[in-house]
Amino acid sequence: MQRVDYPSPDEIAGLLTRPVLDNKQLVKQVGKIIMDVQKNGDRALRRYSKLFDSTPIKSSLVKKKQITQAEKLISQQLKDAMLSAYDNIKKFHASQLEVSARIETSPGVFCWRKSLPIQRAGFYIPGGSAPLFSTILMLGIPAQLVGCKEIVLCTPPSKDGTVHPAILYAAKLVGITEIHLCGGAQAIAAMAYGTKSISKVDKIFGPGNQYVTTAKQLVQMDGIAIDMPAGPSEVCVLADSTANPDFVAADLLSQAEHGPDSQVILVSNSKLIIDKTLVSINRQLELLERKEIAMAALDHSRAILVHNIKDGLAIVNTYASEHLIIACDEAHELAEHIEHAGSVFLGHYTPESAGDYASGTNHTLPTNGYARAYSGVSCDSFVRKVTFQHITEEGIKKLGKTIIAMAEAEGLDAHANAVKIRINKQ
Repeated sequence: MQRVDYPSPDEIAGLLTRPVLDNKQLVKQVGKIIMDVQKNGDRALRRYSKLFDSTPIKSSLVKKKQITQAEKLISQQLKDAMLSAYDNIKKFHASQLEVSARIETSPGVFCWRKSLPIQRAGFYIPGGSAPLFSTILMLGIPAQLVGCKEIVLCTPPSKDGTVHPAILYAAKLVGITEIHLCGGAQAIAAMAYGTKSISKVDKIFGPGNQYVTTAKQLVQMDGIAIDMPAGPSEVCVLADSTANPDFVAADLLSQAEHGPDSQVILVSNSKLIIDKTLVSINRQLELLERKEIAMAALDHSRAILVHNIKDGLAIVNTYASEHLIIACDEAHELAEHIEHAGSVFLGHYTPESAGDYASGTNHTLPTNGYARAYSGVSCDSFVRKVTFQHITEEGIKKLGKTIIAMAEAEGLDAHANAVKIRINKQ
């Protein structure tokens, strides 16, 4: 992890650069995969499964019997944990449901908005190096709450052609029955355009590596809706002298272990905290099964020493992190100055992993600086907000002059006439 003391404003942008592959080459590679799936459908999916997952698959669809049996293959402790997380996530997301209000904007003119669920959603669930069954709860629960009718789930198979039972159990909890063993950019293409075995969906959700993220962005250019650009995971920790270095180190490593292209950033006004955190990182690394992955992520991560917390706030707002931890005694006060972040974790006893699993907030969040413009997944992500209006005969007579004046000023006579013909009706 690179340490930088008191960087100048000109140095900040370079220090906060995300690790990326050659974008032109990435787009070219992913574009070829998408076109291949569009043209060759399931045949292309089988070929890529063998090439990328080393798994020859005849049919991608997971049988219902396998989903039913999955519950017997995981421990009661894990099932209890998943049910507890389910309850918390459901409570938080249920609070987001809106009740439609009918507004009379002027006499006889009534307007309202109604949330209509997406009919068919596609979930991409990473499962290569780690089976992210928690993401199924994060996506499936809000989809359930709003009444999303059909869900297609794609997840990469393991080397033996199976899927982790926790993924199947989580899918069962949220009512998903159509599960396909299909990963990577090819899975995104399959859900976007459809194949013989995988029907086209209306919107694609879920995180993934840079290939998956690029595929989502490319199909979006072709009119396919996506949740957001959610690529490699990242965390930024803003820590002052009151922080616990072991806590901070653990939080940084919790994101570094996601993948070699993940990134973690520590910003602090305390030289001692940075020194102790770096020592703790090296000590805790030795205990991790995913040590090599975490070390690769740390290679392009930074520990930045600043003169004061105000300078630190400027850096974290510039970075616009997926996850932001404020490890300070005055975390709530400092949070008022946060402008860009996917999800914020306040105080010394709020680890990012709580949000990843069980506190209730959603962990599908914008990365790579997209927190400047995107929100994390919520119930709103699974609905379309459709406006309605009704105008009475008296209402159009009163509002008509306004409409006619504006339409004629824009030179749109037919617009004006649509009102005049009603007002002058014999």
